[in-house]
Amino acid sequence: MTTAPWRDPALPAEARVADLLARMTLEEKAAQLYGVWVGAATDGDGVAPHQDEMAADFDWDEVITQGLGQLTRSFGTAPVDPALGAQALARAQRRLVGAGRFGIPAVAHEECLAGFTAWGATAYPVPLAWGATFDPDLVAEMAGRIGRDLASVGVHQGLAPVLDVVRDLRWGRVEETIGEDPYLVGTIGAAYVRGLESAGIVATLKHFAGYASSAGARNLAPVRAGVREFADITLPPFEFALREGGARSVMAAYTDTDGVPATADPYLLTELLRERWGFTGTVVSDYFGVGFLKTLHRVAGTEAQAAHAALAAGVDVELPTVHCYGDPLTGAVRAGDVPESVVDRAATRVLLQKCELGLLDEDWDPEPAGPIDLDSAANRALARRLAEESVVLLSNPEGLLPLAPDTRIAVVGPRASDALAMLGCYSFPSHVGVNHPALPMGIEIPTLLESLRTELPDAKLTFTEGCDTTGPDTSGFAEAVARTTEADVCVAVLGDRAGLFGRGTSGEGCDVADLQLPGVQAELLDALTATDTPVVLVLLTGRPYALGRWHDRLAATVQAFFPGEEGGPAVAGVLSGRVNPSGRLPVSVPRTPGGQPWTYLQPPLGLAGEVSSLDPTPLHPFGHGLSYTDFAYEDTADRSARTTTSEPYDVSVTVRNTGPREGAETVQLYLHDPVASVTRPDVRLIGYQRLTLAPGEARRVTFRFHPDLSAFTDREGRRTVEPGALELRVASSSTTTHHTTHLTLTGPVRHPDETRELTCRTTVV
Repeated sequence: MTTAPWRDPALPAEARVADLLARMTLEEKAAQLYGVWVGAATDGDGVAPHQDEMAADFDWDEVITQGLGQLTRSFGTAPVDPALGAQALARAQRRLVGAGRFGIPAVAHEECLAGFTAWGATAYPVPLAWGATFDPDLVAEMAGRIGRDLASVGVHQGLAPVLDVVRDLRWGRVEETIGEDPYLVGTIGAAYVRGLESAGIVATLKHFAGYASSAGARNLAPVRAGVREFADITLPPFEFALREGGARSVMAAYTDTDGVPATADPYLLTELLRERWGFTGTVVSDYFGVGFLKTLHRVAGTEAQAAHAALAAGVDVELPTVHCYGDPLTGAVRAGDVPESVVDRAATRVLLQKCELGLLDEDWDPEPAGPIDLDSAANRALARRLAEESVVLLSNPEGLLPLAPDTRIAVVGPRASDALAMLGCYSFPSHVGVNHPALPMGIEIPTLLESLRTELPDAKLTFTEGCDTTGPDTSGFAEAVARTTEADVCVAVLGDRAGLFGRGTSGEGCDVADLQLPGVQAELLDALTATDTPVVLVLLTGRPYALGRWHDRLAATVQAFFPGEEGGPAVAGVLSGRVNPSGRLPVSVPRTPGGQPWTYLQPPLGLAGEVSSLDPTPLHPFGHGLSYTDFAYEDTADRSARTTTSEPYDVSVTVRNTGPREGAETVQLYLHDPVASVTRPDVRLIGYQRLTLAPGEARRVTFRFHPDLSAFTDREGRRTVEPGALELRVASSSTTTHHTTHLTLTGPVRHPDETRELTCRTTVV
């Protein structure tokens, strides 16, 4: 028996794919460029924009005769037992292999934004909570577990992480982002990619690029970011994830920037991504994004024109189902309207990735390798640790927290007894499970009320909701006030309900006009703080909300960003004192509801000043977070130093735990550029290090600052390092500086290329 060269694993992948491509018909090549979505809803309750319009019925047996590029969300479309789902996926792959001439399996992809979006899989904290940990190693460990769970059921590609930098906190998808700073997003995002890829799963970077900069904070709205904002804030996280994470796939964004949709932008997807950054993986469309070139953007008059525009720009795969890359594309190629070379280019990239995944090997086996447990004890322990590290203590002015173990507590609020209060919109229970109300949750999710009863067994707890999350009904206020008046302390548990396309208060398509708490929760908090009982506010949200209205009336404030299935015990542990809070804000907390859009990355004119009556200064700044212990920064006398525009400089500081218990401090390094050729953010994060210290223990942190970290895009569009004065500020938040090095860069202007230093390396002794 003679094995065709494309089946020979001893040959280079390029040679195998070239041999295979030469044997394929146009239709067979095109079939590698699209997926199918079995069971996609068309009733208006979908999980993707315009799903009811774009999803269509198809004949599975007919489609697979030409082969197939991708299988869409076998586990994330409807509830399915993971073991049965793995068997069903294996059967589908065997049918696919047997149907075509070449027997090539499909790449199976799933969402994994905050854990594998499947029934019965661990629901980890959302990415905004990852940002609050400032702990890349822990995020990488989580992603590795997610990746191994995906692989255990036959999935090859994960549609995560989201690397959009928050530009407007009213945007519904803030919960899916890592924060408002590109360095934090880039370092945490790259760690997630490393973890996912370490399990053999293809990580897919979303959404390339500019999606979070949509006008008016509206989902899928135009992007009007300037060239420098795009280059210096939007793009760097993707560079991190490609260079330091090794991501093998990129998803084109829905949005258009300055009139050019990302899905049809050859500069973005080919010149920048491939030619300058050296990316060799696959570019996939966001769901229905190729078809949207015709229906939403109106830059294509037909499906064939949309396919041509996307392929020419560099979109290799149409997701989630065939709409443009099937008959419209092949018909246009045969008519001479689309060159076959663009099909060949994309098919080569797809087949190279399949070769890398082992899908072209004759001994490939779709059967699951062992027992399947998507919510193991180890997963839950990691979810608990991540949740605990992500909780941010915003205020505790009188030291009321931790709560006394035998106190009388009135627990009030609509998020206290709802398990879904812990979950973001891409967790399976919130994403899909809400459409199957009779189905069990699939995972155990203790509520905060249940967790407090476990955490404080000697306390006397009462509970009332007071109101619901979104409605106007205030009839429960009287009972809430009565229970609060009878208690020693009130724990008010308020926040969001995650959902999709307006079916929640946070999540994809759940954009808001301002940053006031949803429904009548603000009025409930007014009523509670009007009593003589101290009120501890606990927020379970997908975005920060304006809290200035109650700043001087709250005994303490605790912020948790959808902390996942173990979030209840984690937050309860912070309230009881079992957990010493260590989270730091990945986004600023505004003072007033209309104080946005605003993030801390502001040039001088974006800061408060005498020429406007509006003060955008946040109530709690980026990087802020309190602890139940104290930290002292030693050797903090300001110093002056010099280096060249190409030589690194070390900044060191000693941090000591001067308090009574172990705790974690996040040492942060910020850059201030007093004079530059274009306006620069007043400060921006360029390094950080999380330290866990025992009482009395001290550690010395050294940041190796490379001048590349001061680079910005100049007036000619070049990345530039300018000589002159800089300030390197060692801080515990973006506004709390402990030490400043006045550093002068000497030598010529430099224009670093794509090999420049991205990370401020740290050492701890």
